[in-house]
Amino acid sequence: MQAMADHTIPTGAAASGPGWTFISLRPQGQNSALRRAVAGLGGHAVALPPWRLQRLHGTPVVRQLQRALNCDRVVFTSPAAVAAAACLLPLAAAQCSPWLTVGEGTARALQAQGAGEVHAPQRMDSEGLLALPVLADVRGLRVGLVTAPGGRGLIAAQLQAAGASIERADVYRRRLLRLRPRVLARLAHSASPWVLAVSSGEALQHFWQQLPPALQQRLQAHANVVVASERLGEQAQALGLQRVVRAGGPTTAQLVSAAHATLTVPAAN
Repeated sequence: MQAMADHTIPTGAAASGPGWTFISLRPQGQNSALRRAVAGLGGHAVALPPWRLQRLHGTPVVRQLQRALNCDRVVFTSPAAVAAAACLLPLAAAQCSPWLTVGEGTARALQAQGAGEVHAPQRMDSEGLLALPVLADVRGLRVGLVTAPGGRGLIAAQLQAAGASIERADVYRRRLLRLRPRVLARLAHSASPWVLAVSSGEALQHFWQQLPPALQQRLQAHANVVVASERLGEQAQALGLQRVVRAGGPTTAQLVSAAHATLTVPAAN
């Protein structure tokens, strides 16, 4: 897989050629900023959300969250986890230990809630989180995991293998969605080239299983694929996707900038 440096979106960038299509697998309702960023670079986004996010409520959920927040280390796996937890408890008042996140977006969400000590890795994936110094020796520690069912299984498994005990708080859940024929038809008639952005292995798998064979083959043969981590790149290649490059991380700016960079043809000397 071709390595790609971290990219930033150029301010006021001109449109690129006759147009291009950015295929987003973000959850339902989380594509507005992405659409604006893609349009600013001469493309248009086709959103194919694999799920919508639903916050969980009730006394058992609150108690589960309280137990997680009382741990020696607390990991929030996404901005959605922060938002859902903040609806259940005042987070700043509940912090009594270092809090950790997988990426900078989640760290910003915690800081907006008034959190103090927050650690986020430069490499914004599960492996980067697990390499943080604050998790270097977790033997005998209790680690809270504020998350949703499914996903990020590597974090809990690795921490348990290192001797930690896990207190899991599921504060939201993913409600799977079917890909609508109307949206698939829109994709089939969208401008080339196509760039598929992948920041979740579960989202890629759910999306791929629902695609008609003709669209799978078109993606395999012609689409550029931008992934947020090496592991996601390997998963994409296992599906037969050939042109895979890695973005600097999973944020909208990183994915869109990396996608646009795949369209650039170097000028001849």
